[in-house]
Amino acid sequence: MEYLNKQFLLNKRPTGMPKDDCWKLSEEKITSLKKNEIIIEVKYLSIDPYMRGRMNDSKSYAAPAKIGEPMTGETAGIVIESNSDLFNVGDKVCAHKGWQTYIKVKDTDAALLKVPETNIGLSSFLGTLGMPGRTAYFGLNRVGKPKSGETLVVSAASGAVGTVVGQLGKIYGCRVIGIAGGKEKCTYVKDVLEFDDCIDYKAGNLEQDLKDACQDGIDIYFENVGGPVTRAIAPLLNEGSRVPICGFISQYNEGDMLKVETPFHVLGALEIKPKHRFFVVTEWANEWEAATQEILELVSQDKMRYRETITKGFENAPQALRDVLTGKNFGKQIIEI
Repeated sequence: MEYLNKQFLLNKRPTGMPKDDCWKLSEEKITSLKKNEIIIEVKYLSIDPYMRGRMNDSKSYAAPAKIGEPMTGETAGIVIESNSDLFNVGDKVCAHKGWQTYIKVKDTDAALLKVPETNIGLSSFLGTLGMPGRTAYFGLNRVGKPKSGETLVVSAASGAVGTVVGQLGKIYGCRVIGIAGGKEKCTYVKDVLEFDDCIDYKAGNLEQDLKDACQDGIDIYFENVGGPVTRAIAPLLNEGSRVPICGFISQYNEGDMLKVETPFHVLGALEIKPKHRFFVVTEWANEWEAATQEILELVSQDKMRYRETITKGFENAPQALRDVLTGKNFGKQIIEI
């Protein structure tokens, strides 16, 4: 069989918000399988904030995407051809192999993760049951170290990572305050996800609203956004507080990251500094399956809820990334191919 694989290749590095000409749509034919290879037909492409950082040619926790190669990203699909003892035709699989519609890959490639048999939609294994969910799980548990009765604040609370952080916090007995942009997102966080409160940073009273919501101070702040939110949080952090730094999306389009005031500057300037560090989910790669299983259990018991924005059409991936960087999406942003 022959398959026409569409790929978005990185064409040039962006300045500020990435425009369409940063990518080039390319097509290649995928044919015969060698021994121990499989072909995956991609059904869904994940769109995540970290992708913006990979477009820069700067030192980071992961190598930048290379010009002329598929844009970095994770996909979920179905094995349609197999010359492998490890994968059968029909197996569902997540693959960290970039923005493309068909993937020919060796069956032992570390970027492959088999999806467990379940009636939960495949796309959720790119969100709550995928890398964002695991990021929330390990960041909160291993860096945040929550204890019952503590106050946990999470920014980007309606996003793919924030929703999981807050709901886990509630399960662990914390008082959970979300921060999100706009009335609709805040209502969802409070009414559907059942956080104790959610503050709308677009309403213009961020500092006062936070003070009112966190009268006993903040024990854990799960950092997703940076900027003014971090500045408003900092004075409310209790002695012995912990700040897992997952990212700071408000600053990803800045021209020179070295000149930006990051959460490290803000927290480092405090007289009593919280325990804070940047973390990456790959630190716990050997525990991924167990974490996914635990979250899957919570989802099937309706103790973990989530929302997806599904955009149809592979060609819409660049715009979807811009939507994520400007907070236009609601919940996890997915491209359906």
